[in-house]
Amino acid sequence: MLRVNPNLVVITGGPGTGKTTVLQELERRGFACVAEVARQIILEQVHARGDALPWANTERYCELMLKRSVDSFLKHDPAYAITFCDRGIPDTLCYARLIRSPRESEILEACRVNRYASRVFLAPPWREIYETDAERKQTYEDAVRTYEQMKLAYQDCGYELVEIPRLDTASRADFILDHLPG
Repeated sequence: MLRVNPNLVVITGGPGTGKTTVLQELERRGFACVAEVARQIILEQVHARGDALPWANTERYCELMLKRSVDSFLKHDPAYAITFCDRGIPDTLCYARLIRSPRESEILEACRVNRYASRVFLAPPWREIYETDAERKQTYEDAVRTYEQMKLAYQDCGYELVEIPRLDTASRADFILDHLPG
C-alpha cells in the first residue's frame, strides 16, 4: 500500500553538516521535528553493549535502521501540519549502498511505498563545522562520500533535492521555510 505524506519534510545530508542544529531551530520556532533514528540506534546499542553498530555488525545495524525508519514514518503518518524529519528511509538505502548490503531491493521497496514531501533538503559537507563524537566516527572524507551517496539515493527514489546553503543556523532555517514544497 502506497503511503504519501506531503507534510513530512526530510532534512538530510552526510554526517556533521548541521542538520540537527537546524532542526532544533525549526523546533524552537514551533515546528514538529522527528529525531534521527540512526543516532538513537547507536546510543541504544552502545548502552546495551550490542554490536548493531556502523563500526561493528553493519548488516544488523542496516536492518535496525530500516525497521526504525519505517516505524518512524508510520508513527508520524498522517502528519496534518509540516513536520521536519532528521533523515528519512532513503538514508538507509544510502547506508546499504555504502556497505554493499544485499538488502537494497527490500529498502528500495520501503522507499517506494513510504513517501515524504517531494522536496528534500540536503545539507552539504562543511569542513568548518565538521566534528566527530562518540556516535560519529567518520572522517570528513567519509562524510563527503556519504553526502554524494545520499544525493544519489534520494534522486533514485524520485525526490527533488534542494541544497541548504552554508549560512548561520537561523538563515538556514529561513531558507528551508522559504523553499517548502507546495
